[in-house]
Amino acid sequence: MTAHQRSALSATLLYLVLSVIWLQLAGYLLSSFFDQSADRLRWQLINGYAWVLVSAGLIFLAWMRRARSSGNEAPNADRERLRQAAAVFDCTREGVLVTDCNGLIVHVNRAFMTITGYVRDEVLGQRPSLFKSGRHGPDFYRAMFASLGSAGQWSGEIWNRRKSGEIYPQWQTIRAIHDDGGQVSHYVAVFSDISAIKHSEHELAHLAHHDPLTGLPNRLLFSDRAEQALASAQSHKRGCALLLVDLDHFKNINDSLGHTVGDELLKSVAERFRELFAPGVTLARLGGDEFAVLVENCSQPGQAAVLAQRILDALKAPLRLDGHALFINASIGISLFPGDARSAGQLLRNADSALFKAKSAGRDGYALYTEELTAHAQQRVEIAFELRQALQQQELRVHYQPVHDLATSRLIGVEALVRWEHPTRGLVSPAEFIPIAERTGLIAQIDAWVMDQACRQMCQWQEAGVALSFVAVNVSSRLFAHRELYDQVARVLHDTGLDPACLELEVTESAVMEDPEVALEQMHRLRELGVRLAIDDFGTGYSSLLRLKRLPVQKLKIDQGFVAGLPWDEDDAAIVRVIIALARSMGMQVHAEGIEQREQAAFLLEQACELGQGYWFGRPVPAQQLDWEHAPAVI
Repeated sequence: MTAHQRSALSATLLYLVLSVIWLQLAGYLLSSFFDQSADRLRWQLINGYAWVLVSAGLIFLAWMRRARSSGNEAPNADRERLRQAAAVFDCTREGVLVTDCNGLIVHVNRAFMTITGYVRDEVLGQRPSLFKSGRHGPDFYRAMFASLGSAGQWSGEIWNRRKSGEIYPQWQTIRAIHDDGGQVSHYVAVFSDISAIKHSEHELAHLAHHDPLTGLPNRLLFSDRAEQALASAQSHKRGCALLLVDLDHFKNINDSLGHTVGDELLKSVAERFRELFAPGVTLARLGGDEFAVLVENCSQPGQAAVLAQRILDALKAPLRLDGHALFINASIGISLFPGDARSAGQLLRNADSALFKAKSAGRDGYALYTEELTAHAQQRVEIAFELRQALQQQELRVHYQPVHDLATSRLIGVEALVRWEHPTRGLVSPAEFIPIAERTGLIAQIDAWVMDQACRQMCQWQEAGVALSFVAVNVSSRLFAHRELYDQVARVLHDTGLDPACLELEVTESAVMEDPEVALEQMHRLRELGVRLAIDDFGTGYSSLLRLKRLPVQKLKIDQGFVAGLPWDEDDAAIVRVIIALARSMGMQVHAEGIEQREQAAFLLEQACELGQGYWFGRPVPAQQLDWEHAPAVI
């Protein structure tokens, strides 16, 4: 029974007791005063009405007293509830922001100020857009207000900005508050800072996808990246290479020096590998002493083999750990996409098979998935290694091919061409080592050396009274792209004393078209030195005639591929006529390469081509073997 029920029951019993007492007392008094029954009945009736009036008055007084009491209790209760709400509002760890129906801030709590860094007076009367981070677009806020309008509330993750400018994540709930008329009177936003949660999620994700010892991606993340890389390579028609690296005899280090040293060794190896790779290469530790390297945009076996050799060379230097100088070798298996496999899983399996082949072959080496590619790649790496030695041991030679005036058959210049005189293999064909020099970057060093040798030789000829107009030197696209080419040419001319007008630099059309603006700047700087410039292999590089006319070039060289069919091939003849006409209209000399027959030379002379070179006039030979006097007549 509640307190109200007990109170009502007590009041009822009291009323009954008073009624009985009143009736009994009134009956006794009336019997004493009145003998006549008629008078007594009349006074009994009056007594009844009197009791009704008295009891009604008592009930009215009791009701009024209770009403006053209840009226006093209600405000007290409301005030108590408001005090409790204010205490919760101020003490809660969630930030609370209240706006009016127009979106102006009317109240914030203490947690709001702690989280955002703003004090109350700085935000009152402002709009919540003050805290926008800029990470969310208009669609995000439209959806938020649509939810508030339809459901009266919105909850979700939102990024806002603190007073310091820091952007941080919140979990926020916004609710619309309605007045008695059903109209929105306020909006209340309650939010919490979830930066710590986000950080924890990031750390957990990192731990799930990275090796805890080395910090490298683990097998799970590597597989995911490999799938993405292969999908991208397939859509863009590119190749990829997967290198599986296994440390040789790593178990011996664990057994002899302990797992602590073994772990430190793995960390040092991972760090050394990191230093090797540029962006676009994914390095991972798959487990134990096994690492994986995924190389995007790698379509040639030779490229993968060069990288494998770099990895092996990087491990040659000792690793110093706890006073120990440790030497470690590795075996590497290589698998290529799309040649060897079409999926990441198959690529990994093929690389594992190649790794087994490398270990079976004696370790400390690499193997490709196919035996033929392995042999070919190893040959290319060997040539690259021997070519570096050739530069150091002065095995390179410069041969000179004569350039003749077609009208007079007079020798007027030479082109300097590099040759490699191998100590055991004899003269190595340029077609064999030049492409490798270009891939490895050695071509820039070779070009610079040839330029120096050619300029010195030209000076010797001039001192001997040989009348030559120029010596031509090829400039590779790698050397041409270097900003220091100008300084290099200036230094060679200064060191040798050669007149700049006697040096002709030949740049391929494709090298010019790779970056025409840089080419234009480079050529103008070289022309300031006074050297001559020629476009080599013209007709093969898809030149823009608009760009071509801006280049400070004195000569166009017709590629030998167009000369070979002359004069019988109508297409070659038509192309050669157009090139000659174009060059003459732009005030340039025309120089044809690859002339091997008298008919070719005659046709070119007939079309007003001025210069020519090729086996018909003479093969490239050492300087001392050049024939200065005898030249075949063109007509």
